[in-house]
Amino acid sequence: MRIVIAAIGKMRGGPEGALVDDYLSRSKAMGRRLGFGDVKLVEAEAPKALSGDALKQREGELLLKAAPDNARIIVLDERGENISSKKLARYMGEMRDQGAGDLVFMIGGADGHGPAVKARAARSISFGAATWPHMLVRAMLTEQIYRSMTILSGHPYHRS
Repeated sequence: MRIVIAAIGKMRGGPEGALVDDYLSRSKAMGRRLGFGDVKLVEAEAPKALSGDALKQREGELLLKAAPDNARIIVLDERGENISSKKLARYMGEMRDQGAGDLVFMIGGADGHGPAVKARAARSISFGAATWPHMLVRAMLTEQIYRSMTILSGHPYHRS
């Protein structure tokens, strides 16, 4: 199963970018041993001239373009389920074991996800009630993907 993080906006280096790169690298290495294929970040930038519903619609089109037709989509949304690391690991393991080809995590723009993305989502998750900067969410998500893999492998990185 391949894992894709599809996100609106482009990383411009900095400490968040270094964290994302580190956890993507760790996830790729560990994932191969666990039956996960590639783990990658796909970034898209919507035109600055758009706003409101038109912007959310265009961002949604760009995110959905990164998802293969039969992908399982998880959207990150402040109103989503506040999911534990163990529960995310269990879900990723179940998707892999059921033969899902692609698992795509979607991080929308500042105004959230539009209806087209929400309609395709198999699940909506949150990193709590706080509002997080989108670039930091990427680092948090890549860490959680790596943590999920360590949980599935029995590695001591995650402590209960």
